[in-house]
Amino acid sequence: MDNIFSVFLTLHIFFGGIGLFVAPGAMLTRKGGLWHRRWGKAYFWSMVVVVLTAVLLSLMRFNPFLLLIAVFSFYLAFSGYRVLYRKTPQQRARVGDWSAAVLMLVGGAIQIGYGIYLLLITTLGIVAIVFGIIGLSLAVSDIRSFLRPPADKRAWWFSHMSSMLAAYIATVSAFSVVNFHFLPPVVRWLWATVVGAIGIAIWTRYYRERFRRADEARNESEARRERVIEQVPAQVERRIKERGAPA
Repeated sequence: MDNIFSVFLTLHIFFGGIGLFVAPGAMLTRKGGLWHRRWGKAYFWSMVVVVLTAVLLSLMRFNPFLLLIAVFSFYLAFSGYRVLYRKTPQQRARVGDWSAAVLMLVGGAIQIGYGIYLLLITTLGIVAIVFGIIGLSLAVSDIRSFLRPPADKRAWWFSHMSSMLAAYIATVSAFSVVNFHFLPPVVRWLWATVVGAIGIAIWTRYYRERFRRADEARNESEARRERVIEQVPAQVERRIKERGAPA
């Protein structure tokens, strides 16, 4: 049993390392481009292996805290990946989307309750509560979008990027917990979440403003073109009259 545990642990660490280093490739390449998609898929599937091995490890040496964190991490990556298949209101959520959202809904509630219990024993209960609240909020938000697709045509884009960035934050958190022993336990778990949440907020505001300006420029260009088209008949008629041709 110990040998099997060691194999799963090695796979968990190996693919976690892959996810840690390939995700920046997706972040830094052109969104929607070939390499962005390749790096993004490599990160997603590495996270699938990480989560599956985390579940197995938590069951082999029962660790409900690790199990709940694995559910939380998986949902972030899964939600960010699946939203790519729901870009329009006609592309509705499927059974897998609903199942994952309900699992996260239940898991988030359990994680919050478990965190409250842990507070009686250790400060790590704070970590469970924070992750539980985040997971619960994301699941509720996704379920709302399933029932009533957002009017914003770029909602899927922001959802995809926010969820994938959040999944990467979870990866960095795991790396921090294992390696940053100079930090207090709670800080090791949550510093990446705090920094990442601020970064996502800034990033979201930046792109919303960028898209708003692009839309305004495009609308102004279209309005200018329409005005030119409207003026063409009048200009033609005026030139005909100037040449003395019958109107």
